[in-house]
Formats: sequence, C-alpha cells, structure tokens
Amino acid sequence: MVKYSAGALDNVFSALADPTRRAILARLALGESSVSELAEPFDISLPAISRHLRVLRNAGLILRHKDGRVRRCALEASPLKAASEWIETYRRFWEDQFDSLAEYLERTQETSERETQKKTKEEE
Repeated sequence: MVKYSAGALDNVFSALADPTRRAILARLALGESSVSELAEPFDISLPAISRHLRVLRNAGLILRHKDGRVRRCALEASPLKAASEWIETYRRFWEDQFDSLAEYLERTQETSERETQKKTKEEE
C-alpha cells in the first residue's frame, strides 16, 4: 500500500485538474522530453508551460534536470499510484452500494410480481 499525505494528494489532484498538465503528463509517459519539446503542441507561451511544469514538479509528478543548456523533464508516476489507490477505496465503496441497491430492487420486484399474481388469482 502506498502511503500519502492529504496535502500531497491534494497537490496531485490539483495538478491533474488542468487539461494542459494532463497532456504534458501523457507526453512524458512516452519518455523524457525537453521543455521546448513539451511546449510545441500548445498554443501558449514558454513561461506558461514553465508554470505548468512547476505545478507538476511541486506535486511530485515530474522530475526536472539540466542536460547542458537544455532542461529535460521525466514522469514520476509514484504520486499517481497514491491517487489511484485513494480512488480505488471509493470505487469499492460505491460498487458495494450499487450491488446492495441492485439486490434490493430485485427483491422488491419479485415481491411486487408475487403480489400481482396473487391478486390476479383472487380476482379470477
């Protein structure tokens, strides 16, 4: 089980809330990239990309290092694992709730069908 703090988890979800940052992470899932390579597909300034990268780095989702004059970024997936486990806890909860609801509805429907059949027989 992955250990996480509430603050770190908040940072991860906050970082993932932005579509540009999710697209950057998707690109980094393919491999390490320079900042300028990450900026290419977006119609925003390099400083704006740098701000997105800072949010991702503060959430622990990317690692940055300098390779000569080029800044390179790589995906750090461990915070995503913590977020996934947190979500999984609630997924199980809701699945259990939906299973209970389905069982209740089946029992209710069976009872209703029996009562309808009983009334039909009494009326005949």
